[in-house]
Order: sequence, then structure tokens, then C-alpha cells
Amino acid sequence: MAFSIQGKPHVHVLLVLTYLWLWWTTCIEAANDSLKPGDTLNTPEKLCSEKGKYCMNFQAKFDDESVAYLRIYTQENDDWVVWVANRNQPVLTESAVLSFNHSGVLKIESQEVEPIILFSTPQTLNINNTVATLLDTGNFVLQQLHPNGSTMSVLWESFDFPTDTLLPGMKLGVNHKTGRNLSLVSWLSKNVVTPGPFRLEWDSTKQLMIKRGERVYWTSGKRLEHISGEVNYDIVSNENEAYFILRSSNSKEEITKWTLLSTGQLINRNGDDVARADMCYGYNTDGGCQRWEEIPTCRHRGDVFELKQGYPNLKMKRDEGNSSYGISECQTICWRNCSCVGFTLLHDNETGCTFFLWDSLKGTNFASEGDKFYMLVRSNHQKGIKWWIWVIIAIATTTLIICLCILCRVLKKRKHVLEENKRKRMEIEKQGLAPSNRSSSTKKLEVDLQEEYDLKVFSYASIMEATNGFSSINKLGQGGFGLVYKGILSTRQEVAVKKLSISSGQGLVEFKNELTLISKLQHTNLVQLLGYCIHEEERILIYEYMPNKSLDFILFDSTQSQLLDWNKRFSIIEGIAQGLLYLHKYSRLRIIHRDLKASNILLDENMNPKISDFGIAKMFTQQNSEANTNRIVGTYGYMSPEYAMEGVFSTKSDVYSFGVLLFEIVSGKRNNSIYTDEQPLNLVGHAWELWREGEATKLVDPTLNDSFSEDEVLRCVHAGLLCVEENADDRPSMSNIVSMLANKSKVTSLPKKPAYYVRKKVLGDETSTKEFGADFIHENSLSYVC
Repeated sequence: MAFSIQGKPHVHVLLVLTYLWLWWTTCIEAANDSLKPGDTLNTPEKLCSEKGKYCMNFQAKFDDESVAYLRIYTQENDDWVVWVANRNQPVLTESAVLSFNHSGVLKIESQEVEPIILFSTPQTLNINNTVATLLDTGNFVLQQLHPNGSTMSVLWESFDFPTDTLLPGMKLGVNHKTGRNLSLVSWLSKNVVTPGPFRLEWDSTKQLMIKRGERVYWTSGKRLEHISGEVNYDIVSNENEAYFILRSSNSKEEITKWTLLSTGQLINRNGDDVARADMCYGYNTDGGCQRWEEIPTCRHRGDVFELKQGYPNLKMKRDEGNSSYGISECQTICWRNCSCVGFTLLHDNETGCTFFLWDSLKGTNFASEGDKFYMLVRSNHQKGIKWWIWVIIAIATTTLIICLCILCRVLKKRKHVLEENKRKRMEIEKQGLAPSNRSSSTKKLEVDLQEEYDLKVFSYASIMEATNGFSSINKLGQGGFGLVYKGILSTRQEVAVKKLSISSGQGLVEFKNELTLISKLQHTNLVQLLGYCIHEEERILIYEYMPNKSLDFILFDSTQSQLLDWNKRFSIIEGIAQGLLYLHKYSRLRIIHRDLKASNILLDENMNPKISDFGIAKMFTQQNSEANTNRIVGTYGYMSPEYAMEGVFSTKSDVYSFGVLLFEIVSGKRNNSIYTDEQPLNLVGHAWELWREGEATKLVDPTLNDSFSEDEVLRCVHAGLLCVEENADDRPSMSNIVSMLANKSKVTSLPKKPAYYVRKKVLGDETSTKEFGADFIHENSLSYVC
């Protein structure tokens, strides 16, 4: 190229400089899709494919802009991320850099973080002809080139490390040589890239599967008949590998890009569904869903969670702030908890859960501008029913209504007659003109309670109405002493109704004992008795309602126990200790509970513990604290040795039971669950062995994943071992235990080998309540569950 402009030499210089600038920018633009040895990609920069379909850069975390992830995204939609290099290990945003150095190492670096090595080129290869290139397929490849620029070999590619999106050309399956299993793993939530609960795999049975953990939620079928819409794909199976791969053409490109969402839903990026694993509830087989568990008794076939919008009633809710919970975990926990009727996500990054309990959705205002939440509703499966079936249903319904009206009229008339007869009978009894069909002991009990104690008396009719006639739907628990029902009083107050069986082992003495004891006790960690009802020979106690049931219901359940992190467990331990301290020291009379165990600890809506079931408790004056009996009642495994063997009980008996209960709360295991034929230790013995070996923290429930305070655990184990000393005098008082747990006093005494170090099988049942005297009577304790 030649330039000839007479008399203007400076123009020549200007044209040459312009030419050089255009040449340089053209070269830079052409190289914007690759990193050569020595090149880097910093935080504010981006790398784009040749035609600009995909770009790569560092993107700050949704809720923390100080850390970032290296991502590949589509140029037309910045929010659509198709691949993340470091989803488990974010780097500092300001110093983040992707580098390909002269040693052939492709890595992500930032200050104060270990480098993330994506690939290290063998030293035998020539680095000079190696480049890392972002292709228009969305694949980031490290490749060797021929001198003419064509690909000689691919050393590493992002397609071998899929995240949540399947692009055309990306494989799902297994490489038999390397053993690598290529699968999609959902994000934890829409804004959190860390691995979530769902996985899309190509199975050895030659079908696609969506799993949550090891449980199969959905399968495509061997002919992929359960995949929605049209899809182009290939299936390859040979001695080296077996995989499923999407094919793409210019006309089909937009419908062959799949993303696995955190809900378990698999979608096309054009907005169509591919699979709805989020609608698989374990009971249905629609659209490829798999059956995998029995439905909880409170759920029914067809019950589903639907997304609603509005302003829910927040009077009955419980927050679970665990940031490792996404929408799937919230839904699973709510589905299995019969008191849960809906949920929403707690944090802005769509993690954590807020559960709506019982009737909390009553009074909800549904509005298009309100908050979004998931509500448990029953699906309508009657769509598509033929018109003549509707006619039959209408006729049958009308006939049923007529019959019910007649029946109601008959029952109403009969009820009126019965009530009138009852009224006349009561008038006669008050006048002493006729004998009552109640026993003299029951009538004497009524008189004593009315004269001595200020207790509210509920009418039997009000209790029947509150429990819907003691309906089985309202039943909360069952034991040897009777049944517990949920009730709603006319004031809309929720209560727990403990109906003692007429044939129960708990007689008038225990009934009166529990009434008189609890009526005198007022403490935040003791269950509140609201009143009682005596109807003929039936005896009924009415308590405050505990929405989270008893401690054993949550603690020993693999799913429910996730609601108890270490802070909640330690708070429960301290609350129980405070309740016992009140019973032993600060109440008007010294109280010995005698049956302290996990099933007798109730949890309110905030997981605060409340000691319950005082049927076998004993009262003393503050000057006395020990007694002897030949009628031993309690639960093996929690009984102190002097009480079980000699009938001697004192406040130190409760201290022993507290120690066993403390170990159960820390470990999440029952006292007898450690026992095997090879290792005949109970939980107490296991704790002692770990303490001796200096490994006390190994007692902690493994589901807590090391998220606990080591200092608090060591204090708990130390205190627990002092509580289960064989000699009662060696055990600390509850005031000392409260001080130890609060770290207000330095513990100098070391525990000795505990009582019941090896599990002893007593009468074949270690965990049920026993009573023995001259004739040895067996009775089961009623666990008040609500």
C-alpha cells in the first residue's frame, strides 16, 4: 500500500499511525476468545467466543460482593450462567484472576486463597502452541494447535465438568477408563451456585434419572418417553464410555439447552419443561415420577405444594435459618411435619426456611403484590370426568344430604332427651335423692380438688366439642395411661387434652398428684396445667399445647433432628437444668420428678423445653430431700442405681436422669442404641470411654457437621459424667450443674467410672417405665406428645 500526498509530510505520519492502530485492534479483537501462555483474565475483563455467543468473566456472589465465581454465560442473557469453574470455592473479587502461565498451568488465583488448578500441562508437551479458547459451543478448551491453527489435540475442556446446564455436545454418562461420572447438579437456590440437592444422571439402564441424594425421583424411561417436547440426542455405549448427548442444528438449537433447577425441575432454556421431578411426591408415577416412600398419615394422595402470593398470617410460624437449606429441603421438612401447612424461603438468597404451622394460613390475604410462599393444597383430580358421571355424583350427593338431614334431626332430638335426663339426674343427685353411678373415691377427689386447690374445671361437653368428640384425627399420642388429643377451646385457644384410660395403671393417687403438683409450679421450663375434667369414672387433664411435640419425637428422627442445631440443643439442655433447679430448690415444696426422659420434655414453637408428666413425682419440705420406697416407678436407662436397686430416691436421682438425657441430646442417640454384641456399652459407657481417650467431641451428633462449640460440648460431657456417678453423694446439685453449663464456675472435680457402665438388660425392656413391689407390676408411661 502506497500513499502520495504532496507537501504534507505530517499527513503521511498520521495515516501510518492510523493503519497501525487498525491492525493492532483487529489482532486484539481476534484474540479475545483465547488465553495464550502468559495471558491472564482479571475481574473487570471478559473473554468472549469468536462469534460472541458465550462470554467468561468473574461474577460477584449474590449476597456478598467481596467474593466471586468464574462463570460462562450467554451473551444475549447475562443472567443465564451455563458453567461455573469454582462453585465450591469462591475467590476474592478484587484480586481474582484466571491465568495460563508459561509452565502450562491453567488456574484461578486470588489473595488469601489457595490456587484452584484447572489443568497442569505435562512438561513433555510444547507450551508455545497451546491455547485456552472459549468456543461458540460454550465449551472452554485447552488445546494444542497445528502451525496452520487447526486443533491437534484437546488437553482439557469444561464440558468434562458440567454444573447445572447441559449444552449440545456435552456428555452425561460415565468414562470407563477414568471412572469419571458426568452428571448435572442443581444450584442450592436460584442465587446460590453451590451444589444443591438434585442430580441428573445417565443410568446404566440407559435412561435419564433425576435423584435427590440416592433416592430416584424421576426417570425418562428407556425410550425417553417421559421427556416433554422434541429433543435431538445420541446414545453411545462401548468399552470406553457410555453416555447421552444432545445434538443441535441451526433450527433446533434453541430447544436443546437444558438446566436442572434447585426445585428438581428440568427445563429447556426456551421456557418449556423437560421433566417435573418437583411434582414427584413419592406416591405418584405420573410423567416418570417414582414411588419411594409411604405417605405421612397427615398427607393424602394428590396433596401438593402450590406457589401463592399474598400476605400470610404470621402468628404461627417457625424460622429455620440454616443457609444450607434450599427450597427442596424446606419442602421435604414441611411435607413430613404434620403441623406444617406451608413455607417460604427465609433469606434474600433463597435459602433457609420459614414454616407456617397448623392454621396459620387461615386469614391469609391473597394479593398479586404480596409475598410469594408455598401452600399445601389438594389437587383436583376430577378434571375430564364425563358429564354423566357428574349427574350420578349430583344424584348421590342430593340423596346423601337428605339422609344426613334426617339423621341429624333424629340425633338432635335424642341429644335433647339425653341432656334433659342428665339435668334431672344431676338435680336429684344434688338433693341426695338418688345414688350416683360414680364411685365414692371419685366423688371424694372432686370435693378435695374444689376445696384445696384453685384449679379450673372444664365441662365434659366443652372438652368433647374442643376435641371433636375425641376424634382420631385430633389424636397426638398414646401410652399405657391413655391418649392425648389436640383440642381448640371456644376461645380459639389450642390445648392438649390428656384422657386417662379407666383401666389405666395411673390411679386416683397419681391423677391427684399431677394436678396438685403442677397447679403449684410456675416456671417457664415446666408445662402449664390449664385445668381438669372429671366425668363419671373418666379423668381428664388439660395442658398448654406444644406444637413441636416431645423431644424424643424430633431428637431421634433422622429428618426432624436437622431442626436441632447445636445452639438449640445447648439451649434445651440449659432449659431442662433450670426447670430441675426450680423443682429442687426454688419451688415452695422440693419436688423430685422420678421420670425425667426425652419423651417427658415438650418443645414449644420456639423449641424451648418444658418438663412434663408429674404423675409419679414426690413432694418434700425444703428440709427433707430423700425417701425410701418399695414401689419403684420410672424408666430403665434413666434410673439411678440406688433407686433401681434399693428404692432410695432423692434430688440426686433426678440429677442422674439429667446426665443420661444430656448425653442423648448431645449425641442424638438413645441410651441403649450404642449396644452391640461386640461392644456391650450403653451411651453412658460410650461417653466415658471417649472422655478417657480425650475424644469427648466425638460424642456429638455427626449430623451437626462439626458446627458446634467445642468448649460447650466439653462442659456438657464433663457435667454429664459427674451426674451419672455411682455414688449419689458424688453427684453435683442442679445449682452446680447450671453454673457449670453457664461457665460461671470452674470445674475442678474429675468424673469417675459411671454407674451402669455396661448395658444391663432388665426384664427384656430397657426403655419402658417399670413399677415393681411385692408382686412386680409392669406399667407403660404415657408420653404426653403434642
